[in-house]
Parts: sequence; structure tokens; C-alpha cells
Amino acid sequence: MSKWTDHLPEATLEYIGNRRVDEVECIIGDIAGVARGKAMPASKFAKQTNYYLPNSIFLQTITGEWADNPFDSFTEPDMVMVPDFTTATAAPWTADVTLQVIHDAMDQDGTPIPFAPRNVLKRIVALFNAEGWSPVVAPEMEFFLTARNIDPNQPIMPPMGRSGRRAAGKQAYSMSAVDEYGKVIDDIYDFAEAQGLEIDGILQEGGAGQIELNLAHGDPVRLADEVFFFKRLIREAALRHDCFATFMAKPIEGEPGSAMHIHHSVVDTKSGKNIFADKRTGETDLFQHYIAGMQNHLPGAIALLAPYVNSYRRYVPDFAAPINLEWGRDNRTTGLRVPISSAAGRRIENRLPGMDCNPYLGIAASLACGYLGLKEAKLPRPEFSGSAYIDSDDIAVSLGDALDRLEEDTALREVMGVEFCKVYSSVKRNEYKEFLQVISPWEREHLLLNV
Repeated sequence: MSKWTDHLPEATLEYIGNRRVDEVECIIGDIAGVARGKAMPASKFAKQTNYYLPNSIFLQTITGEWADNPFDSFTEPDMVMVPDFTTATAAPWTADVTLQVIHDAMDQDGTPIPFAPRNVLKRIVALFNAEGWSPVVAPEMEFFLTARNIDPNQPIMPPMGRSGRRAAGKQAYSMSAVDEYGKVIDDIYDFAEAQGLEIDGILQEGGAGQIELNLAHGDPVRLADEVFFFKRLIREAALRHDCFATFMAKPIEGEPGSAMHIHHSVVDTKSGKNIFADKRTGETDLFQHYIAGMQNHLPGAIALLAPYVNSYRRYVPDFAAPINLEWGRDNRTTGLRVPISSAAGRRIENRLPGMDCNPYLGIAASLACGYLGLKEAKLPRPEFSGSAYIDSDDIAVSLGDALDRLEEDTALREVMGVEFCKVYSSVKRNEYKEFLQVISPWEREHLLLNV
């Protein structure tokens, strides 16, 4: 085997075994979290010292159009792609032995590209580390399995289960509901094992064909990499069984949306202790400051946690998704929930992010709000008791409004990186403008002959 294979993780070496690696996919997540890059024969990858991609990949919208470059003319200079071999993992759905390797984007002087999403998250983690803190996160992934849909004009339908009936909603935690598409779940487990990815648990959610997959807590960059990989493997597992997997925030009318709840804690790097917990009083001042930071800066971060026009269809009162910035202990109606835990496990769950967000940017933005809270040392609102499913103007109701609030939060923009925020805003405003030019079936049905 070539020398580069000495750097591969144990799970990847086990997957290869005595076989020859045929292909290596050199990938990077763009602004949307779409995997972009190049595939090449493993023999060529072994000899490659550098490879390049144009920086324009971060200006491409979800529709494939190009946003305005906020910095210079559209010359598309090359970025240097640097492999992170700790991320090397199998692509077990392929016919031959194929590996995926996440790369970091650098300029030609070796400086991290500031608007590459993985670099943005690394920047936020470095800010914590500079204060002697290590942030810890645990994402929860919600998604729908659906029937194949090749006509965008047709509504999304739940998948057909093994019983011959379509998946039913309102069956949260039902084991028989999960069994309806057990073959897809089996492939998800098998693919995850081949890739060395750990699943903390899988359960049926409240929507028809809606599943929640939980990941164990850990390093933010590693967990974002895992969500990035999981999205791809789950889609591949679904396709094997004649259905789709979608991470849209609200794919089916009348069903709940899909969230990516993020659990947060912070560890003192030297002592290894959770800075949110105190043996005497239970919760520290830093715990309160972190919540305050999320309350004060999440309004600006919503544009990153809810990145598409569809994202705001999930924020519906009394329909499973909190649309407020209240906090409460073991209260699932509040946007910020403090789960029941031991002192060492004290954490804050941000329930606002949609599953459609880029995992690097969603985790980065959520952490950035908490970081600002630790630095600003303010107190949060009083704990909310009772149901917080109330009318609230805490968060934006549209993508355009959310982007305006991001531009207004100068502290958050500084932490996330001003250059990144300019690129992100350019891409998202371009997408929003495209959407506003589309005439929907609702408009044709109700306005064509009535107004």
C-alpha cells in the first residue's frame, strides 16, 4: 500500500483490509453543505502533492447560480486543498473500494480561506481554546424518508412501508413504525459501521416517515464532519430501497419539520471540568452568561440556522418547533432547553436550528452566540415556566428578515468573520431573489380568477 495510507483511521484500514483502493474522493463542503471536489484514482492521489479548486465554489447558490463576489472581479483564483486524513472514510455504497477525504481550503500562502465553512467552525473553536475552554456539542439529526418524487410540482408523499401501507404520522417512538422501513435503517447502520461513525440511537419522530438519529457528544469539528458524512450515507441508504431521504426543514405539508437540535457544554481545558456546573450551587454564572449570549445573538444567527425560504415554514406556533428564545429546565416548548442531567453533564440544548442548515455553519453560529455570552457576562431573562408556544418576535419570520438581523449584529459578524458574512449574505440574497420570482401553485389556484 502507498505511504499515504499510514495516516488513515483504524476503521478505514479495517474496511480496506487486503483490498486495493480504487478511488479517492477529495471533498469539501460548500456554503450549503454540498460535497464538492474531485475524484481520482488512488494511484494518482498517492503521488499528488497539491490539488486546487476555484474559490467560486463558495459563491454558488443551491440552484447552481453564481452570487456576486463581494470582494473583487470574478476571476476565480485557485485555492489549495489540504487533506485531513483523520476524516478519511469509506464510501461503502460504491461498487469498488472508494474512500472519502475531507479537505481544508487554504490560499496560496497557506492561510485558511475565511469563508470556507469548515474553517469558520475551526475559527470559533479556536476562540474558545484561547480562553482555556473546550466546547463540546451533540447534534440530533431529524429527517424524512419519502416516496420517490421526480416531479417538483407534485407534493412529497410518505414512503411505502413493508406492510404495503404508507408510513403514518403521529407515531413518535413507535418501534413498529421504524420497522416499516427497517431495511433502510439496517443499511444506515451498516454504512455507519463501515465508515467508523458512531450512532447514539435511532427513533421514530412525530412525522410520517420521520426519523431522529442522535450522535454522541464530542469535538465540534469532528461532529460537523460526521453530520456532513451522515447526510450523504442516509441518502444513499434510502436510494437502495426505492425511496428518498430529505433533510428539508419542512418537506411535507401538515407534518412537523425537521430540526438539528444542538446540545452545548464547555469544559475547562486544564481541569477537564464542565464550566456550567458547580458542586455547591449546581449552575455557575458562566452557565447563565452562555444562555444570555444565545438569547442576545441568536436573532442574528437565525440566517445560518434557517438558511432557506422553506426553513421558516418549520417555525409554526403550536407545531413542535419553538419560535422563541426563552429558556427552561426540561421544557421542550422553549427555544433553549436545559435537559435533566448530572452536574458533569450540564448542558444547553439549542432547539432552533433546522436540519437543512450546513452543519459546520449551524454549529459555528450556535457556539458563537454562547461564546459572546461568556465574554459579555450578561444575565439571561428569567427562566420560563409553562408552555412557551406563544406569539413571539424573537426570531425572523423570513429569510430576508433574518439576513437583515445578521447584518445588524456586528459582534456576531466579527466572531464569525466579516468576510465570511459578506459571502454568505451574497449567496443567500441571490437565492431569496430567485425564489421571489417563482409563482407558486397557491397563487395560481387562489388569485388567477379571483382577484
